[in-house]
Amino acid sequence: MNWKNQTILITGGTGSFGKACIRILQERYQPEKIIIFSRDELKQHEMREAGFDQENLRYFIGDIRDEQRLKRAMDGVNIVIHAAALKQVPACEYNPMEAIKTNILGTANVVEAALENNVEKVLALSTDKAVSPANLYGATKLAAEKLIVQSNAYSGDRPTRFACVRYGNVVGSRGSVVPIFLRQREAGKFTITDERMTRFWLSLEQGVDFVLHCIEIMHGGEVFVPKLPSTTITDLAQAIAPDAKIEVVGIRPGEKLHEMLISEDEARSAVELDSMYVIQPAQGPFFVHSWADKGKPLPDGFHYVSNENEQMLSPAEIRDIIAPIEADMKAGKLA
Repeated sequence: MNWKNQTILITGGTGSFGKACIRILQERYQPEKIIIFSRDELKQHEMREAGFDQENLRYFIGDIRDEQRLKRAMDGVNIVIHAAALKQVPACEYNPMEAIKTNILGTANVVEAALENNVEKVLALSTDKAVSPANLYGATKLAAEKLIVQSNAYSGDRPTRFACVRYGNVVGSRGSVVPIFLRQREAGKFTITDERMTRFWLSLEQGVDFVLHCIEIMHGGEVFVPKLPSTTITDLAQAIAPDAKIEVVGIRPGEKLHEMLISEDEARSAVELDSMYVIQPAQGPFFVHSWADKGKPLPDGFHYVSNENEQMLSPAEIRDIIAPIEADMKAGKLA
């Protein structure tokens, strides 16, 4: 793919992922145009002031709940990266209708707008919480995944193809536990919901790299899952401040002890590649491509869960991951 010739639209483009994605696209490829689609005018202004003011950037005020605005914004667009969502588990539990309107109906609007404008590729960002969901956020992202995958059946003679990426917690993203722990370190006490908790982890740059790679290789209908390390919440706390006290405050509504990236049922239609898994659509006849010759099938009973992960981060590896987040916080780049 020649990224220089592409016009790219990023929904939720003022978020942590959007800003990292735009920075990397600009540094490596300088695409013809990047459209930052979001509903917050202040965040767009702050992005411009922070240096995201190059001639190939366009800022569109809009909400993915507004199908007509999406259709206008996608005119002439080649690639859509769909990152907009309500993501906070407690907020989605407390505001269920809002989560449904944004995460499910908003995704349906992205699909309709992309089909109408003959967008070539749409890649949606999903989460490990969509697998066997225990909260409304996960349930809405599961529904969004299904919408994206099955929408390939609606393309017909159009060039539009849809796929998803699904990964774990992003270190340093807005709402991540790492900045919270770094702030709590000053008081010498961490608040932890449950000491047994484990999570998959990746950096923002790793997330962007994975998304861009999946855009290049997607055929439509895939859910791409990277191979990621895990850590326990207590190891994370000890790596940040080994002498700090830990206060266990109890698990929050809808929160899981461990996260899953691939369920046992999904594993039957997935293949393993060197650095990722590819979950193929169950309705194979709707899609023309098979990944069977690119990887190996997964064994019976396979599931990908954070507490059973063979790749667990050591304290030194955790500190290496945390170091740039800490530096950004000291420099005032991460609130």
